[in-house]
Amino acid sequence: MTKQHRYLPTTEQDRKDMLETIGVSSIRELFSDIPESTRATKEKAIELEDALSELSLTKHMKELAAKNTTTETHAYFLGAGTYDHYSPSIVNHVLLRSEFMTAYTPYQPEASQGELQALFEFQTMMCELTGMDVANSSLYDGFTSLGEACNLATSVTKKQEVLYSKALHPQAKEVISTYAYGMEYAVKEIGLNGTATDLEALKNSISNETAAVIIQYPNFFGTIEDLKEIKSLLEASKGMLIVMANPLALALLESPGKLGADIVVGDTQPFGLPMSYGGPHCGYFAVKKKYMRKVPSRIVGQTVDKDGKRGFVMTLQTREQHIRREKATSNMSSNQALTALGSSVFLAAVGKVGLQEMAQQNINHAHYVKNELESKGVTVLSEANFFNEFVVKLDRPINEVSDVLLDNGIIGGYDVSSELNEENTMLLCVTEKRTREEMNKLVSILTGEGK
Repeated sequence: MTKQHRYLPTTEQDRKDMLETIGVSSIRELFSDIPESTRATKEKAIELEDALSELSLTKHMKELAAKNTTTETHAYFLGAGTYDHYSPSIVNHVLLRSEFMTAYTPYQPEASQGELQALFEFQTMMCELTGMDVANSSLYDGFTSLGEACNLATSVTKKQEVLYSKALHPQAKEVISTYAYGMEYAVKEIGLNGTATDLEALKNSISNETAAVIIQYPNFFGTIEDLKEIKSLLEASKGMLIVMANPLALALLESPGKLGADIVVGDTQPFGLPMSYGGPHCGYFAVKKKYMRKVPSRIVGQTVDKDGKRGFVMTLQTREQHIRREKATSNMSSNQALTALGSSVFLAAVGKVGLQEMAQQNINHAHYVKNELESKGVTVLSEANFFNEFVVKLDRPINEVSDVLLDNGIIGGYDVSSELNEENTMLLCVTEKRTREEMNKLVSILTGEGK
């Protein structure tokens, strides 16, 4: 009898049992779908080029990288959730410091004062921007934060329906639908009036079973929604108002908290975080004080030590690992401490006046392009109240227009034809980084003058 190695995995018997279970006779048969001509065998090795020296390899890799289309090579007018903004060089320098980059959860406050203070400052600045009482020390991204907000609303109100505007980001809709499926509450979409939420349809949809209404601010199409009016529609049902806000826009717009929001969530990607293929981002989560103990992830607090010196500690954690499982309000087990730190450094470096100026430049640039396009006959579907994104209707399919723009050194906007049920519609984003020359070139090509 063959001796079995009880604690050593993948013995010959293990392999035989696994192969029998999946119905193949050998390891080789597992790769039968791969053509023989591309397989390496004992008789035939894969043909590789000769090895390069470090100098030659570096040069070769740079040549390959130069084939990529990036914001360094093209003017960028694409937004739709991830944005090309200015970031001071100090942000990356701080994030690359080993004591921050390699830091784990600061369970030992005596050894983590720098990390904890940075997160405390992050919370403070998020409260100032949103007009809310309490903010946590971050979540994974804005969409995750929104899903957690829905869970909080249904938990607090004991109601089982969440309404959301069609002007919500498409990926946000997918995330909250997933959350709703797991937590067994219903979600319902409210239609549009132009590029804003249809308030009459919303009014008719709110009932005593409505736990919350979700509004994006500015919304997916760039339009600034009337939060005060929407809050008034919820008074009778006592449903909660959840606002997913672009934090950069909050530097100039009235804060959601002052307009009646109960929960404000979003993504701090505009604050010093690179686009980086869509992540990692950093979600923020802010609420009124009475909901503080329902907030997911962690809240860092300020205190004093026995000598009266200021110190920081993790004050509240609602995950099931830290409190009785049945009392847990979220299974969110972590946060984005490093990227939250990056956003904190960004805000500290830019400052209040700098942030307001940056937001104003976004408004100015976007409205300049909108006015130039309208003056040359392009139909703009967005109303006047938008931040740095707006929708245009073109006379050709968006993919064709995007190809022409790309050939002329421009990355065009996002195709929203399916979201608006309107053919040939493009969502353009114009940030503070776009120059007058780049904006004029975009207008020229979209109006047919620059072909």
